[in-house]
Amino acid sequence: MPGAPNRPPAPDAPTPPAPSPVTAPGRVALRRLAPMRVALRLDPWKNAPSRELLLPLERAEAAYSAGDYVGAESALDQLAVRFAEPRWPSIPKPFRDLRVSIPAPQPPQWDPEFALTPPEREAKKARRLAELQLALADATLAWTSAHAIATDDLRPLVETARTALAAESTLDPVHDALDPFWEAIRQRVPMPSGPGAAPPTAAPVAPAPSAEQA
Repeated sequence: MPGAPNRPPAPDAPTPPAPSPVTAPGRVALRRLAPMRVALRLDPWKNAPSRELLLPLERAEAAYSAGDYVGAESALDQLAVRFAEPRWPSIPKPFRDLRVSIPAPQPPQWDPEFALTPPEREAKKARRLAELQLALADATLAWTSAHAIATDDLRPLVETARTALAAESTLDPVHDALDPFWEAIRQRVPMPSGPGAAPPTAAPVAPAPSAEQA
């Protein structure tokens, strides 16, 4: 039209990247709760871990079932501290890494991550946690296989997580595969029993959820 400025139309605004899904608090608690249940069923405990270890796990289970994920995390923190005490049997790796790590005092400059930026440190921490989750899943499958707990239908979830971790991109697909794995493990692996208690019975086997249901 007459008098209109001779300028090209404005380009379309770039589409912002989709934000990473926020991790639900319940999923964070689950990633510790289910492996700790397996950890207290391992052979070194002879199926009778101390009540000092069972009570925090029972509190965490009760809180998780009630949707109190903050309470579940608090109880799991107490159990992680207990795991670090030297008076208990030696828990094999990778379950040993569920305990609180107490590094020896050292100058900050000795830390190999000292020169990293905070985002870089957080990224390395997130990857280590994802690697631990995969290692825990592999160890759990080995333990369930040796103790006649059916988990063959859960192996594809672990392999999906392994492939996603090897892709070295976002870690969300790793947890999207392993979270339903841990929920199934929580349903199938019986709670450990204390000294003098009757051996627990296994829970009914639920069908394996797909990664899309996470």
